[in-house]
Amino acid sequence: MLLTKCIVIDDEPLARELLETHIRAAPFLELAGSFENAIAATSFLQTQTVDLIFLDIQMPLLTGVDFMKTVSPLPPVIFTTAYREYAIEGYDLEVIDYLLKPITFERFFKAVSKVQDRPQSQRATEVSAASPDHLFVSINKKQVKVVLDEIRYVESDKDYLNIHLAEKGLVVKITLREFTQQLPDYFMQVHRSYVVNRHFVTAFTQQDVELGELEIPIGGYYKAAVLKALKA
Repeated sequence: MLLTKCIVIDDEPLARELLETHIRAAPFLELAGSFENAIAATSFLQTQTVDLIFLDIQMPLLTGVDFMKTVSPLPPVIFTTAYREYAIEGYDLEVIDYLLKPITFERFFKAVSKVQDRPQSQRATEVSAASPDHLFVSINKKQVKVVLDEIRYVESDKDYLNIHLAEKGLVVKITLREFTQQLPDYFMQVHRSYVVNRHFVTAFTQQDVELGELEIPIGGYYKAAVLKALKA
């Protein structure tokens, strides 16, 4: 049985301890880390990969919802919350499930079983990886081949993406998070709305990256990681 590596993000110590206990009791789960805030978890995810995140919604500094909207690529998420009204917002963000505190092991096990049962194709219904050097995107019911090295940058516009290639642009109905999960590591998110191909970066400052004459802003949340990666 393949182990599902997971992390817990929750500012309540007792809630973290309960989830950690549940995770250790599930034979197919492996606890990779436990964090009291989303900032610490973000640093961890910059160097580590996981298969599942248990994410509290109401936290100081950065809420669970904001964490999901700003981190990419992001693994499947199960919300943990003391507030039932957050369920609707959770499903709008396409989380696997939401667990209402206090979390019983029976309800916990039901939620994590959805991850085990989830088909691979469900992770990104509009994009399918074909090989390490290209993928196919769905446009007007047609699967269109996109060579990864030709992507200069990707721009998010709500539920749509503008994929800017060397010679043309494509508009695809998919979220930025879903799309970037298919991209190799030479693509880098520099802003909540932009992912760039580092091969096309010709210059950068503290405020933006340049792709030839084009300037793309660096978001404050991403600045440290972006500058470190570019300088390296």
